Amino acid sequence: MMKHIMVATDLSERSDRALRRATLLARQWDADITLVNAVDEDRPRRIVEEERREALSLLQDMAATLRNIDGVRCKVEVVLGEPSQAIIQVAAAMAPDLLVIGPHRRQLFRDIFIGTTAERTIRAASCPVLMVNAAPAAPYRHVLLTTDLSDGSRAAIAAYAGLGIAGTVAHSILHVFDAPLLGLALPAAMDERDRRLYIEEEGQKAALALETFCASTAVGSAKCFLRYEQTTAKHEILSGAADVHADLIVLATHGKSGLQKLLLGSVTEQVLRDAAVDVLAIPPATAI
Repeated sequence: MMKHIMVATDLSERSDRALRRATLLARQWDADITLVNAVDEDRPRRIVEEERREALSLLQDMAATLRNIDGVRCKVEVVLGEPSQAIIQVAAAMAPDLLVIGPHRRQLFRDIFIGTTAERTIRAASCPVLMVNAAPAAPYRHVLLTTDLSDGSRAAIAAYAGLGIAGTVAHSILHVFDAPLLGLALPAAMDERDRRLYIEEEGQKAALALETFCASTAVGSAKCFLRYEQTTAKHEILSGAADVHADLIVLATHGKSGLQKLLLGSVTEQVLRDAAVDVLAIPPATAI
């Protein structure tokens, strides 16, 4: 079960969400919290030192509140370096059960998730990373687990179960299936009836595979369901989460190949970029 939670904070309101969620989890599982802030050192030394002292003072105040008001054991650390790299290095050294971060910055007209501190942290972290998008008010109630039916996603679900977040919450397992022939030039001659029958056949195959998969997971009594990838997998996952009123989506940061993590344009990256609810990303290192 979860015993050590690391919270990466830039001391913004966005990071307050991460701290509140981490506090709820720590109280639920009697876990310790370490608050970490990274100060970019690529500036004049006087400015860096002043910012470091201010960050340390703020973190110490936050830690005192957690200890005295919330009854949570808490330590603090301020590190120097490029934020994402510094956070990754601290996480590698501390080996927390969970790294909690706030939502990435969203621009009004153009989303630049790729290249943000959040994206780089999730890409390289060796522990599960929880991105807290929604304002925390209570423990999670319904968790949506996603799967591509691979061994990697089965291991990711097992890693999620090992964290203890599950508790007594409701679970759903979603598999988004596609109809591969429809992506080729050949089906252009298919009429609507043939296309519908083909999709139904693929759905029946996917349903059998999903039933077998669900029976082998570490999460019992989960509702398993399918969605056809009519638009994009990201859209179907977010729509599926809305349908079951999920407040947490769990994703593996690698797919069937098992060779690449969170590539530009991947389903995981797209869900992380656009989700309004919290997203837990499980890396291959903890899903094997």
